[in-house]
This record gives sequence, structure tokens and C-alpha cells, in this order.
Amino acid sequence: MTSPIPRERTIAALDEVWGSTADLLASLPPEQWSARSPLAGWDVRDNVAHIVGTESMLLGHDAPAIEIDRDRSPHVRNDIGAFNEVWVEAMRTVEPAAVLARFNEVTAARILALRAMGQDEWDAETFTPAGKDSYGRFMQIRVFDCWLHEQDIRDATGRPGNETGLAVEVTLDEMTTAMGFVVGKRAGVESGHRVTFALTDGGMVVREIHVEVADRAVVVDRLSAPATTTLTMPVGVMTRRCAGRVAPDALRDRIVVTGDPAVAEKILANQSYTI
Repeated sequence: MTSPIPRERTIAALDEVWGSTADLLASLPPEQWSARSPLAGWDVRDNVAHIVGTESMLLGHDAPAIEIDRDRSPHVRNDIGAFNEVWVEAMRTVEPAAVLARFNEVTAARILALRAMGQDEWDAETFTPAGKDSYGRFMQIRVFDCWLHEQDIRDATGRPGNETGLAVEVTLDEMTTAMGFVVGKRAGVESGHRVTFALTDGGMVVREIHVEVADRAVVVDRLSAPATTTLTMPVGVMTRRCAGRVAPDALRDRIVVTGDPAVAEKILANQSYTI
């Protein structure tokens, strides 16, 4: 069964994050395009090239004919990483202005293509990074991925921003789908526990994600009883830790734990789930 994903909302989120990223990139001096990002082996330009490559592929463009030497690229750990690296390598020596122009061209074309897509196409089953699901789910994942890369660029250049809004909401929608896996599979939390992730912005809780553990860990709208463990943290801490942008013990001082400390520590040690 495929996931029903709101079409207009998701396209609007992509338009928002690509616009925010374009504005950010236009503000960078050329030397900052070489700033190292939180992703091993990638600088600012590489993050942009990755987005350009993925969206080019979705427009039907062939990948560059480049062979990736994994011995010389230790940050490439699997076939997906090697596929992504082809586009990155192809643009590694391209001038920032040309990379930005290509980014703007490709993302504008993608928005036009998405808006021209019929509902049946949007709901149709396809391959996504999370397995077979609807094309709409794939686009929700694209919001998640592109927003994270925008934050990678912001972290690399010391320019925080775009931490609220529609793209962040859709990113959290996508991240929510993985929290049962994080709690049940990665952390191995046992049956009977109830976990809440309380995500804050400016000290106010803006999103709660609830996971109930019985035969398996399942994300639920409402817990059957009060949470046995609650982890409260800013949205940016949650996203960076879940996406593996920081070490497991990083940003720990910004996380408040209530309830079972042993369960909390197991979750925090296994919070990263992206490949």
C-alpha cells in the first residue's frame, strides 16, 4: 500500500526550500563554496551538485560517464553513495556561478514538471530511497533531503536560517516515518515502553512524535498512556542527529530527558538512521 502524500503542499515545500537555497548560495562569496560541510568528503559545491544531479535524473537526464574510485573516496560507502558521487565529481571544478545557474535551471524545470503532473502519476507506485512507495512519498523524501543539504551549507558557512516554515514541516513529516525504526530496531527498546520526541523552536514545543512499543515499535498520533520516556530537543538538534550530521554524543547538552534514562540513552546512541 502506497503513502497518500498531499500534492500541492509537497510541491510548495520543494519550491520553498529550493528558493531559500538559491538565495543562500547567491549570497556566498566564491571562496565559501569550498567550505567543508558536515558530510564527509563534501564541501558546499558538492552538496549543490548532489541536488542538481538528483533533480536532473528525475528530469530524465543521464548521469555523467564517470567511474568512482572508492579507494580514493572513502566517504563513498555503498552503491547509492557511488551513484551520488558521479554527479558531484562531474561538477567539482565548475565555477560557483555556473553551478548556481545550473541549480536554478534544474529546480525551475522540476517545479514546472511537478505542477504539470496528474494526480494518478503523483499517487503511482515507484522506487524511492525508502523502498517502493508513491511518487508523492519520493517527493516528500526530496524535501527532507534538500532541506538537510541546505542546512549542511548553512552550517559550513556559518549562516543559520530557514529553520521554520513549510519545508521544515514536511521534513519532520518524513522524519516521523522513521521513528518506529529508530526506537524499535536501532535502539532495541522493549515492549511496554512509550516514547515521545518533543521538538522545540525558541523553547516552545512545536511537534511531538509518539512511538508505542508492543510487538513492534509504531508511530502513533496519541499514546495509550503517558510516555515512559520523553526526549525534548530543538528541531535542528533532532534533524542533525537523525541525519548523522553530528557524532552520537554531540549536542547532548541541548537535550532534556525525562522518564527512563536507560531507554533514552539507547535511543540517543542510535538516533542516526540515514544512509
